[in-house]
Amino acid sequence: MKKLIILFCGTLALAACGNGLEKKANEKLMVAKAAYERGDYEEAKLQIDSIKILYPKAFEARKAGQALMLDVETKAQQKTLAYLDSTFQAKTKEFNAIKDKFTLEKDAEYQQVGNYLWPTQTIEKNMHRSYLRFQVNEQGIMSMTSIYCGAGNIHHNKVKVIAPDGSFAETPSSKDSYETTDMNEKIEKADYKLGEDGNVIEFLHLNKDKNIRVEYMGDLTYKTMMSPTDRLAAANVYELAQILSAMEQIKKEQEEANLKIGFINKKKERKAQEEITD
Repeated sequence: MKKLIILFCGTLALAACGNGLEKKANEKLMVAKAAYERGDYEEAKLQIDSIKILYPKAFEARKAGQALMLDVETKAQQKTLAYLDSTFQAKTKEFNAIKDKFTLEKDAEYQQVGNYLWPTQTIEKNMHRSYLRFQVNEQGIMSMTSIYCGAGNIHHNKVKVIAPDGSFAETPSSKDSYETTDMNEKIEKADYKLGEDGNVIEFLHLNKDKNIRVEYMGDLTYKTMMSPTDRLAAANVYELAQILSAMEQIKKEQEEANLKIGFINKKKERKAQEEITD
């Protein structure tokens, strides 16, 4: 009889302890719901996660928390989408305000993505000239091309730009260069993408109002001064690239948010089916 009494008391104690855990877990759940309703989704997530950590045996509260978490994540992604949509509209407005200043080179038959250039740097206006050419494609990827034209080859594969105060930037060796000959004129071209250009493009943007000396570096070195129109081209194409690349990044983030919402909806559907089966 004594053993039965002890066992009974132990069972009551465990039950009371379990009820106490559920009560505390439910208090956390209520705090999470309140945070969710006022739109503080990060706080709601923290409170739900704390239930799992602090009260792992509060099964009912944990189950309710998991269901709430799906709603929290959905609302959080919807909030993100609203912000991204607003940001994208603002960037689109910036783009539309300046796009007509540029020339879009795009062969509809062969190119899916065209390139924007400053009008003074179109190919037909710059034959037989050594200069730095700047372009950005419609997806926001900017590049610089060092073009050399002369009587003899210098076999260059990088360039250095120098400001009047002696500060400079220098490209690494180009990953994409070629040489050709046209009517005894030697033509060399080397491409450098923004981010892989040794900060040359950004340096030119920061020093657009200064006289810049350019050195083509290879087997021989060719030196020239950068024209004011080329400096202007570098600065303006760089600014367009910042807008276009931001728009592309926003598109990627919108796609990710929509994928997450789709994933959450599938989880909700599975849970609903499980409850029907149970």
